[in-house]
Amino acid sequence: MEWLIGIVCLVLIVLVVGGWGVSVYNGLVRARNAYKNAFAQIDVQLTRRHDLIPNLVETAKGYIKHERETLEAVTAARTRAVAAQSAATGKPGDPAAMQELGGAEGMLTQALGRLFAVAEAYPDLKANQNMMQLSEELTSTENRVAFARQAYNDSVMAYNNKREVFPANMIAGMGGFGQAALLEIEDPQQRQAPKVQF
Repeated sequence: MEWLIGIVCLVLIVLVVGGWGVSVYNGLVRARNAYKNAFAQIDVQLTRRHDLIPNLVETAKGYIKHERETLEAVTAARTRAVAAQSAATGKPGDPAAMQELGGAEGMLTQALGRLFAVAEAYPDLKANQNMMQLSEELTSTENRVAFARQAYNDSVMAYNNKREVFPANMIAGMGGFGQAALLEIEDPQQRQAPKVQF
């Protein structure tokens, strides 16, 4: 009879530990999926931003013919940002992909800032209805990108906290739950959205 009680206790212990392990594993999966979903929201907003830029450049081309270098810099920065976004979409949370995306988006922001600074010298461009509408849409999109990036970074922090605390870190290590990287912009000048004033 004692051996039966011992077996029942052992089975209960195994069930409790197994249930705990499954619960921790499922929590890690949910947290990982949350930050991937948050990155998907960034992806949507960056795509919108990147889609607005060619229209902005085309509108500006007719007015600032002598500023070809600025227009080419915006186009090149957009191309780099689209490539970085594509790479990051395949690997949300990957430190190298997030660093590349942050750097590319920062360069694009700087190029857009130069474009808007040059546009200030062209009153006809500033008064162009299409340019004003595109500028407003870009400003709105910049705000959406900032909110989406904040939500992503919050999700990454929650995931990383969940995977690093004891004893969940044991399950995370066995389950292949690696550290996720924040989407940060390193250069303080890159942290500022382009100023759009028309």
